[in-house]
Amino acid sequence: MTTAWVSGDSAARSVGADEVAAALARGGASVKRNSSRGLFWLEPLVEVETPAGRVGYGPVSQDEVAALVADGMLEGRDHPLCIGAVDALPYLTRQDRRTFARAGLHEPLDLAAYEASGGLAGMKRALAMPPADIVEAVVASGLRGRGGAGFPAGIKWRTVAAQNAPAKYIVCNADEGDSGTYADRMLMEGDPFALIEGMAIAGLAVGAETGFVYIRSEYPAAIDTMRAAIRVMTNAGWLGNDIGASGRRFHLHVRRGAGAYICGEETSLLASLEGRRGEARAKPPIPAIAGFLGAPTVVNNVLTLAAVPTILAQGADAYAGAGRDRSRGTQPFQLAGNVRRPGLVEVPFGITLRELVEGFGGGTASGRPIRAIQLGGPLGAYVDASMLDLAMDYETLAANGAMLGHGGIVVFDDTVDMAAMARFAFEFCAIESCGKCTPCRVGAVRGVETMDRLLAGDGAARHIIDDLCELMTDGSLCAMGGLTPNPVRSAMKLFPEDFAPRSLT
Repeated sequence: MTTAWVSGDSAARSVGADEVAAALARGGASVKRNSSRGLFWLEPLVEVETPAGRVGYGPVSQDEVAALVADGMLEGRDHPLCIGAVDALPYLTRQDRRTFARAGLHEPLDLAAYEASGGLAGMKRALAMPPADIVEAVVASGLRGRGGAGFPAGIKWRTVAAQNAPAKYIVCNADEGDSGTYADRMLMEGDPFALIEGMAIAGLAVGAETGFVYIRSEYPAAIDTMRAAIRVMTNAGWLGNDIGASGRRFHLHVRRGAGAYICGEETSLLASLEGRRGEARAKPPIPAIAGFLGAPTVVNNVLTLAAVPTILAQGADAYAGAGRDRSRGTQPFQLAGNVRRPGLVEVPFGITLRELVEGFGGGTASGRPIRAIQLGGPLGAYVDASMLDLAMDYETLAANGAMLGHGGIVVFDDTVDMAAMARFAFEFCAIESCGKCTPCRVGAVRGVETMDRLLAGDGAARHIIDDLCELMTDGSLCAMGGLTPNPVRSAMKLFPEDFAPRSLT
């Protein structure tokens, strides 16, 4: 019986992958559900095992399955929907997948397949190393936080390791709320053991015996998969009281978020994890010194922690050898918005925005010219078409008034109303603010009102917006209010014609 692979990723399921899998089973295939390869424009994607490797067909609808089977799909025959050998697709061969090296290869909860494809090698090496050497390997790799802040992960670990405390914790920030981002969800649903392994290595490194994965409530499949993966790893002896028969402990728990964007900010997340309202708090003390329950805590993003097993397995130098300047390793970029080929692209830092959006993404889905691209989520700045040749690394983007964030890239064509987008930034902040500090809580509301006044022809409103942006940047307690001016300022600078007076009725 021929084996056909159909992605069980939430994005694939949202466009009918479950129905396609059921139809294939009725058609005589042995169906397995793999993780997503991130080729979202081809979903539902069917991969058929043949003597020459996996041959892909996509996008396939439920109604097309019977005809495809009759035309020889299960033998890998040619067809208008056939994309050939999946592993040979230029979209994949041009990438350097490290964090997502196993994407699409096997069933997410198959621990034997995970180990056969290189998994647990980092854990085994870490168990044979002094904790301080694990920390220094992460420092030497140049790994920086992939959640947006870009802080060196090894320095954070070194700080936690240096604390003399009765308890320490590892917390994974999986509250992925930025528009156009989905890499955290993809990894948790598709390669959960990689995250678990990374968190356990972090625990070994800093002396923490307990970890938490804080997952946004909008990711029910990721929550279920992570909980199942923790059970598998515990039963196999890679979590619990005696990990890898080493006599060392590490227990891991999943916590569901409460639907607040602000809980992507680390101190708000910790408050929520403790059962309190998700509110930002002033720093210092930083969480590495006084975090969860007042104890030293490593708080890292999913992609940061999932990169650690590769660093330990292959060596810090191998990881640091990719990228450029202070942006080392690879970054999973996520193409979304008005783009012809949306999907995940993992490449070393330094690739240009043009290579990502036009080379991998194929330009706009509408076929119209690119007008604006938002980088780094809803609080990230906009760039215009003249900036497509910017290198995608932390320093280059910062020097040009933009930020990498979580690697989200949202594309807009020339029909976009940039005044509406700037107004939305204030509106988004007003809705999602935790309300603790006045610059964010009140400034965002005044921003919406003042933007409406500007578009209604009030010339003085422009100066008020400038003052509000300065106040929010300098006075907000956390990045929620502090970064909201980024999309507003960049939109007004790059697209001034959109802010001319208009009727708001």
